[in-house]
Amino acid sequence: MIEACAGGVRLHLYVQPNGKKSEILGVHDGALKIRVQAPPVEGQANEAVTTFIAQVLGVPRKKVSLIRGAQSRQKTVEIDGITLEEMRIALERAMVPGA
Repeated sequence: MIEACAGGVRLHLYVQPNGKKSEILGVHDGALKIRVQAPPVEGQANEAVTTFIAQVLGVPRKKVSLIRGAQSRQKTVEIDGITLEEMRIALERAMVPGA
């Protein structure tokens, strides 16, 4: 789900578009399951994913890059300038209770 890479961390995601709100739902098939409000049309959901992850982790949007899965629910994002421990703490804080 989370792995270190040069200069940061990679995060594997399972994304549900068209949600009522953007939120972290838990874990699905070894990936962090998130829901975003945007529809999967013309890259809107991908933009919503990177923006939401940046907000959750407290990093600038430009530090979050979609590196795999542009047209799939399974996506991989790379976050520059963050450690595994910082990511773990931020994700634990953001988890939806009961998910």
